[in-house]
Amino acid sequence: MPRTKGDHEARRRDVSEAVWRVLAAHGFGGLTLRAVAAELGATTGLLTHYFPAKRDLVAHALDLLEERSASRPRRAAGAGLSAVRAALLDILPLNAEATDANRIWVSSWDVALADSALSGDHARRYARSRDKLSDLISAAQRLGELPAGDPARIAAGAQAFVLGLVVQTLFDPTAFPAQRQAELLDDYLASLTSPPAPHGDAPAPA
Repeated sequence: MPRTKGDHEARRRDVSEAVWRVLAAHGFGGLTLRAVAAELGATTGLLTHYFPAKRDLVAHALDLLEERSASRPRRAAGAGLSAVRAALLDILPLNAEATDANRIWVSSWDVALADSALSGDHARRYARSRDKLSDLISAAQRLGELPAGDPARIAAGAQAFVLGLVVQTLFDPTAFPAQRQAELLDDYLASLTSPPAPHGDAPAPA
């Protein structure tokens, strides 16, 4: 009996689930056709129908990672600075699920940097994240909860801060438990509520 379109889509979902389980267990460093085939209980020959080359598998895994990240539940927050805070908290590895997702993201950087096309795709993913954050920052500025300034520049700084905190937490989770991560984020946001001193200004003498 010939396979139907539904059969094909169901098989593709099974393959995607197997890819995700390999990523969760081993990161991008352990993502191979053989590992996915073993997880799926299939042959590597079957997988070549979906991924003719390792690069196709990696590209699919990156898309899958983005989809999974986008579909994760988000914190509810009103407009303004609370929405900015919630968006940044959603990035941090504050629980086991978020930690696993961040470990996969960080493991993806190496493979993306090794391929100019994949690197460009990653750059666009992070740019979209900054654009969303910039919109939230603009709203906080309109409400008077953040001082005037270029929202895109503030968003870039905030993204850099949380990604740096993600890396530190993944390497040393004992030093950066969830409460400390939230406290450090709050310290960072508090620093944004006052405009920086003009360049060249020296502190007043005691």
